[in-house]
Amino acid sequence: MDRPSTSSSAQSAPSALQTVAVVGLGTMGTGIAEVLTRAGHEVIGIDVSEAAGRACVDALGAATARSVAKERLTEQERQSVLARLRTFTDLQAAVHADLVIEVVPEDYAIKQRVFRDLDAIVRPDTILATGTNALSVTRLAAESQHPERVLGLHFFNPAPAMKLVEVVSSVLTAPPAVEAVTELARALGKEPVAVGDRPGFVADGLLFGYLNQAAAMYESKYASREDIDAAMRLGCGLPMGPLALLDLIGVDTARTVLEAMYAASGDRLHAPAPILGHLTEAGLTGRKAGRGFYSYEQPGSGTLVRDAHTPLEGASATAGRAVSSVGVAGSGTMASGIAQVFAQAGYDVVLAARSEEKAAAAKAAIGKSLGRAVAKGRLTQEAADTTLARITPAGSLDAFAEVDLAVEAVAEDLAVKQELFAALDKICRPGAVLATTTSSLPVIACARATSRPQDVIGMHFFNPAPAMKLVEVVRTVLTADDVHATVREVCTKVRKHAVDCGDRAGFIVNALLFPYLNNAIKMVETHYASVEEIDAAMKLGGGYPMGPFELLDVVGLDVSLAIEKVLHKEFRDPGLAPSPLLEHLVAAGCLGRKTGRGFREYARR
Repeated sequence: MDRPSTSSSAQSAPSALQTVAVVGLGTMGTGIAEVLTRAGHEVIGIDVSEAAGRACVDALGAATARSVAKERLTEQERQSVLARLRTFTDLQAAVHADLVIEVVPEDYAIKQRVFRDLDAIVRPDTILATGTNALSVTRLAAESQHPERVLGLHFFNPAPAMKLVEVVSSVLTAPPAVEAVTELARALGKEPVAVGDRPGFVADGLLFGYLNQAAAMYESKYASREDIDAAMRLGCGLPMGPLALLDLIGVDTARTVLEAMYAASGDRLHAPAPILGHLTEAGLTGRKAGRGFYSYEQPGSGTLVRDAHTPLEGASATAGRAVSSVGVAGSGTMASGIAQVFAQAGYDVVLAARSEEKAAAAKAAIGKSLGRAVAKGRLTQEAADTTLARITPAGSLDAFAEVDLAVEAVAEDLAVKQELFAALDKICRPGAVLATTTSSLPVIACARATSRPQDVIGMHFFNPAPAMKLVEVVRTVLTADDVHATVREVCTKVRKHAVDCGDRAGFIVNALLFPYLNNAIKMVETHYASVEEIDAAMKLGGGYPMGPFELLDVVGLDVSLAIEKVLHKEFRDPGLAPSPLLEHLVAAGCLGRKTGRGFREYARR
């Protein structure tokens, strides 16, 4: 299925690795071929399936046609790009390649056979790269006659868009080979990160543990697939929810990666959730099959369709309680932000602090926040003035006597919260809903401090409350149905996205986020990768808005340690034990941005 090449082109490849063979023309192989041809390389695409070769050519044609339509390429340049790709069904076509990149299925036997066959075909100085993200590069290299030329070159999907390339060395890899492919990656406009040989490398090593926990969370029926995905998108700013991402990656692929990671680490967090095996065995492998965690319009489609698990709109049969006034207890950033959210939505708000002065200062902080919104054109001055007028500062909880909903946002200390709820129990009128914004403490412990635990619920806002869309609504085993309905209705009115979850440590977001952060710290602790490399890997390879260490320094290392301790205490999993490095930094007073030093140093204001 050779397609004649008109290899003349005004563009030349900016690398000594001029001719590159790509073995395996699935989604990843096709994407890599596109990246290389656009950069001026001659590409030999090889796949045992003629249909895969044709699909690769068609995909490149369609992608370059879009570029012409957007005036990013001329038609002449497009024809030159197309001419640089030739496809074959025989591995012998790689005979003149300077570099071979294999992206065949994640199976040792298949990959080893490819490497053994290539040994007999290519020149001794040809570099052989595996695109694996789960298997041992060292084990693959050991099967080669020239292990010194074998390394890992892990692109991320979609290859044309994602900037990260992990360059994986084994103990056998010669430095010149690493230097050559690193130079190639930079010439392709990618950001190469050098990593050692262990399953998952950096990005997938962190990503797949998180995905596995999300699958287990869904399997346990703790939260719906929609709520888990919405929580991580809206609470962490991720481009996709974990279950939707598993469907995109392929449930079977994820299971293979996790099996390899678990075999190497023995960490229970890497042991594939049983649901991954069940879906794989049933052929429900995600988008490519038309069904995985979600159902799709057709195999290969990204368009969701309703199925038996899709929640019905407005399905709650219980009416909520009437809420027109809200009390917010606290004077910090979170309390001020929550008070602003309620006031902007039209509620009368009582903002209570430990003194009139603190309450007035909190209201003044809200005024400044509203002023910034006016300056940016997001709010009119009239709306800002009206919002501020709805807020009444108070120096005592006694001002909550007539509120319909009381929300506490005080220190994350159970004794402090229990004392406050005991006070609310005496002050608030019968039928008032009492809510805690805790992010890690048991809601039931707050509820039991009152004589009306049925009226108590968790309402976990995210910081900054005016900007973040997510609220985790946390029911205890005693929370009344109409209290739950009330808070859901209130979330809708204040334009927040509510997700339901049970009363256990971390709820959805922190239960998935902090083990991922802890694992990132362990990578640094074991000298596998640097803080900078890990942050770059997760931003460029995972599409994360912040790297894990940037986020840890923003959250505060002391806060992070406290949450990780709560998770470890609740779930008793050794893999959740806080990293000793984190404990040492906290003990040294290096708490992140607020102290000027955490995993990085910051200029003091």
